[in-house]
Amino acid sequence: MDADRENPQTLRPAALTAADVARLLGVAEDVVQKHLAEGAPRAADGSVNLVHYAAWLNGKLADGN
Repeated sequence: MDADRENPQTLRPAALTAADVARLLGVAEDVVQKHLAEGAPRAADGSVNLVHYAAWLNGKLADGN
């Protein structure tokens, strides 16, 4: 991870990598990758919008999954 990625002021919450999401949420990257494989939303370029991801997680929890 380069220095720019480690500075939270340079992160764009609407376009994060799975590694960024994992680091911000304090979970292993494979957890985020598993969620993406299960249908968590991502952009055409593969980036993850943190708000959309959180909404997806909330729906998953509400469904009891």
